[in-house]
Amino acid sequence: MKLPSRAAALTAAALFASLTGMSEASAAPVAGAGALPSLNMEATVKAAQIDPRRPDSTQTPGAKASVLLVEQALRDRQLLDAKWVDGYFGTTTIAAYANYQKSLGLSGLDATGLPNKTSLTSLGTGRFKVTDTIDPGGRVSSDGFVINARTRSMLAEAKRLLGRDLKLDQGSYNPGGDPTSAGTHDGGGVVDISVKGMNSATRTAVVRTLRLVGFAAWLRNPQQDDWPWHIHAAAISDTSLSGQAQHQIGDYYLGLNGLAGRGPDDGPKVTIRTWEEYRRR
Repeated sequence: MKLPSRAAALTAAALFASLTGMSEASAAPVAGAGALPSLNMEATVKAAQIDPRRPDSTQTPGAKASVLLVEQALRDRQLLDAKWVDGYFGTTTIAAYANYQKSLGLSGLDATGLPNKTSLTSLGTGRFKVTDTIDPGGRVSSDGFVINARTRSMLAEAKRLLGRDLKLDQGSYNPGGDPTSAGTHDGGGVVDISVKGMNSATRTAVVRTLRLVGFAAWLRNPQQDDWPWHIHAAAISDTSLSGQAQHQIGDYYLGLNGLAGRGPDDGPKVTIRTWEEYRRR
């Protein structure tokens, strides 16, 4: 039956409104699906330093959600078994992440299993967005030694707080330069500082201040190994750290002295902070 013209018009209008509403409703989930979760790089890197050194499977506080995003992505690339997708960035996840870095053509300090900005961004494509990024910066010269820009900024702040200069005995990116360093200076973020002319109180003050700005720092003495008195400092969460230096950072968080014997920390007690956390305090 043919409807009167007015009724036909009303019916057409109602049909158009209905179709428009359906279109808008169907579009909403698509827009929502495009919102990617955030991965906190600072938390992820912290977990990747601490978790492999833990004696148990305790997760790093505040890191679980971000670590799960990494592990799920590695699982989907068949680099990590599903049973290890647990929010704990242990040695198995480190090894899987190193293999992912190598699959990108990365090598050396860029493929140690410690997440860096390049590899995390690549891993997250279409899956998550990386926030709270860490960048060690380019290599620069200090006291005739090579360090990176992040380390230079940290040292400058420590000098400002102390009101005195700090002279380096050894810099970063120095593979094989000092056998007693056991590879800790092979990558970035690690320096040795001279204590010449410092008394005991000054040495302790320097170690404390270095810790305040984000270094894992210890006063080393000749009784520990074949080296002179000096301060060893490793920048927490520097993404160019060597594997050995990463272990020192993890041990520092766990209250240890960063040496092979993994003895108790013998330095001044401070609240452990990264450089980024110090700047936000």
